[in-house]
Amino acid sequence: MAKKTVATLQTGSKKLTKVIRMVKSPKSGAYVFEERVMNADDVTDFLNKKK
Repeated sequence: MAKKTVATLQTGSKKLTKVIRMVKSPKSGAYVFEERVMNADDVTDFLNKKK
């Protein structure tokens, strides 16, 4: 499961979104959070991508 859109950042003419995804670490088996600020159009691709 992923936390979808946490915050929307506005800089100039581009609309950026901060995305947080929970990923299971292959080493320890614990969950870690992967955060990224990206273009709003790329959010669904990022969340659907498997590691």
